[in-house]
Amino acid sequence: MNQMKTHEVIDRSVAMLHCKAETLDEVVNEALACLAECGKLPDHQRDRLLVRLEEDERPPVNDLGHGCGVIRLSHHGKGDPQAVLIRLPVPFMAGDGARIRFLWLVIGPNGAMDPMDEEIEPFGWMLQDPERLADAIGADTRGDLLAVYSAYLQELETPELEHEVPVELRRTGRFMGGLVQDIKRRLPHYWSDYTEGIHPKALASVFFLFFACFAPAVAFGGLLGVLTDGQVGAIEMIVATAICGTIYAIFSGQPLTILGSTGPIIIFMGILYRLTQDVGVPFLPSLAWVGIWTSLILIVMAVTEASSLIQYFTRFTDETFAALISLIFIVEALKDMLKGFNEPGSNGYEAAFFGVILALGTYIVATALRSIRRSPYLRRPIREFLADFGPTIAIGSMAALSFVFHPVDVETLAVPATIQPTFVETLSSGVTQPRTWFVNPLDAPMWVWGASLVPAILVSLLIYLDQNITVRLVNNPDHKLKKGAGYHLDMAVVGVLIAVCSLFGLPWMVAATVRSLNHVNSLSTVESHGGKERVVAVRETRLTGLLVHLMVGFSLLFLGLLSHVPMSVLFGLFLFMGVASMTNNQFFERVRLWVTDPQMLPPTHYLRRVPKGKVNLFTVIQAVCLAVLWLVKTSALGILFPVFIALLVPVRALMSRYFTPEQLAYLDAEEEPESESEASTGP
Repeated sequence: MNQMKTHEVIDRSVAMLHCKAETLDEVVNEALACLAECGKLPDHQRDRLLVRLEEDERPPVNDLGHGCGVIRLSHHGKGDPQAVLIRLPVPFMAGDGARIRFLWLVIGPNGAMDPMDEEIEPFGWMLQDPERLADAIGADTRGDLLAVYSAYLQELETPELEHEVPVELRRTGRFMGGLVQDIKRRLPHYWSDYTEGIHPKALASVFFLFFACFAPAVAFGGLLGVLTDGQVGAIEMIVATAICGTIYAIFSGQPLTILGSTGPIIIFMGILYRLTQDVGVPFLPSLAWVGIWTSLILIVMAVTEASSLIQYFTRFTDETFAALISLIFIVEALKDMLKGFNEPGSNGYEAAFFGVILALGTYIVATALRSIRRSPYLRRPIREFLADFGPTIAIGSMAALSFVFHPVDVETLAVPATIQPTFVETLSSGVTQPRTWFVNPLDAPMWVWGASLVPAILVSLLIYLDQNITVRLVNNPDHKLKKGAGYHLDMAVVGVLIAVCSLFGLPWMVAATVRSLNHVNSLSTVESHGGKERVVAVRETRLTGLLVHLMVGFSLLFLGLLSHVPMSVLFGLFLFMGVASMTNNQFFERVRLWVTDPQMLPPTHYLRRVPKGKVNLFTVIQAVCLAVLWLVKTSALGILFPVFIALLVPVRALMSRYFTPEQLAYLDAEEEPESESEASTGP
């Protein structure tokens, strides 16, 4: 955007800052008269326009947003287009319900007025800033208004080309330096980490996240049992989720992160099982050795500040990874919802159809209650309560609906029958019994001890990326967190937990992206500006994560009760979590621009400063990277998935060939400018 070009549009326009007209027709007539008096509109053209306005319907007011509108009048003459900027004494309602305070009247030959749209549009963007809106309303002369607009344009054209490295990712250059700094940073907040959790919002988060953590534990555990022929199953997944989540909530540097087993980890363990069967070695002792090596590698990374390298992963990388995980949740939820039609149960298609109703009902109720916060109905405390407890209410109501229609037999949560290891050993006497919880790594052949280092390096890269990218997403500046992060401390805690899990035959736990982002969302206080929710504050507490995982552990005592929860309700919850985790993901925001009316484009910071074509190119490149990651994840190359995630960094670096540094700075900005994030919806 050319600053002088947009600056001159006011400089060469007629300004009517003290318009006294009461109706829109009177405003237009007065503006035409003002142009004629200034010699910018010949009398004969003015007379023709007035006659046409009397005979024909007046052209509509196009809303530019934020209280600014434009009326275009064309004629068949020649010359440059002329514009009048009118400040209305009282805002009036446009045809689409928008409140217009500043009106542009643009007059010119057919086809000659289009370039002025780009020149006028930034004036509407300026009005979203409450202070500049007040200055524009209070301007006495065109010079005063021009000064306000010039200051805005100057700020608009000043890019921040370099990302500021967060203090948590700055290297100290000392052994364990980052780890020590993380502990010092979080220790003063340790008591408040618990006290801030004593709040109804935290209670709502606990009930919601219990199902959000327990259901994937059962689902992933069942999948892992299939991939490992029952050597590791659902009971181990539940135990690992409870133990690791509890310890992480107590000792981590960023307790808002939720640990869990993820799809890539499950797939990796399945590949490792097939590998051990092919070479004829016991799986669990071999798994223990891979886990021990992985633990050592992660701890070395923690004490050598290796997590600082994540600073080279920009918003481009974070959003692509987060989009992948969100889409996995959505696609898997939809597949599970519809699989009943391919495999109808005892009740045939009626059970499958009822399951879809329960799933969509859970999603719709949770989404509707989450958005009720912006509703004008009910009092604010009631709206906040319904929004916070929305997922819990959705689960409870749909589970109750399933109970009412109990003759329709829907699939329920497949929990283990007893609390014992899944794998059953056959003794020499022919007696079968569950394996012992402890796994002795010395039961593996000696050559496995060293050979396990190779798969450990690959899974360490996967855990490093999964853990750090998720923590970066949790610490996104848009979330307004105040207490700081602890990348190195978190990595050390995860490393220790992986060693513990490996010695007890439990699946490995790592930061779970969708569950972590939903944890942050459930503890957020949000406000709506221009139809878009923005986080004002987040309750940074350890109490929610601690209680959630303690409840997962205690659920082992009530497996019979949980077995009555319909799986379709949990599929609806997964769908809600996947969609909710898209919040603040700029990638999906930019994808929507492809189908957005050009007249209704949002005044985001990157659209103000970067040509629309370049914005679309950036989004297309990101979409291609996302598609490649999806294909790799589902192919035989799945074990190389972490390598492809790491390759996003050089891809982002190569994009400098197609974008200027300023354009990349705006498109890849860590956060929106403060003036934009605090903008109001208009006058």
